[in-house]
Amino acid sequence: MTGTATRYLYLTRHGEASPDESELTDTGRRQAVLLGERLRRAPLTAVHHGPLPRAAQTAQLIREQLGDVPLHVSDEAGDYLPYLPQRHELPPESADAMVARLAGFPAEEREQGPELARAALARFTGPVDGDEPRHELLVTHNFLVGWLVRAALDAPNWRWMGLYHANAALTVIRYEPGRPASVLLYNDTGHLPAELRRDAFPPDLRI
Repeated sequence: MTGTATRYLYLTRHGEASPDESELTDTGRRQAVLLGERLRRAPLTAVHHGPLPRAAQTAQLIREQLGDVPLHVSDEAGDYLPYLPQRHELPPESADAMVARLAGFPAEEREQGPELARAALARFTGPVDGDEPRHELLVTHNFLVGWLVRAALDAPNWRWMGLYHANAALTVIRYEPGRPASVLLYNDTGHLPAELRRDAFPPDLRI
């Protein structure tokens, strides 16, 4: 009889990309390799990634450090706006600015994003069928990391906004049967030397 087992979802944002986002920079490639080296100790069974080059290249470099772990490309792991809040849902002091910012994104990202976000929750979160825990890596983008962390914390839908994830940082969420999701690690850059963590803090807060 099939049981229900714990899922461990490892999340990362792609490495640093070139200005036109067509490829990783040298820094981005180094970030991906170092994250892959860190993840060698994790019993990963799959690496999922979005279709854009910066995510695909990051996933490939990580996978090269892991050995024979299958890669799976997924539209649900792409770069899009996961939820478009109404003004009344937002904090009054920042609502106008937040709505204006979202309106500046391409129509395709705004229209298709919410459906993809729902599909991402269905595909990548929650306990799994079987008797053994499952460990999976998702190489994606800042917005989707924020959306999945928000969901794990049962925060309001709009709260994906304001959750920042550094390039090639690591987040781990545990989905255990019968228990709320647990964020075990968030935006951790311990595998990166200081010169590869330039985007982790604003310039005036870098240490």
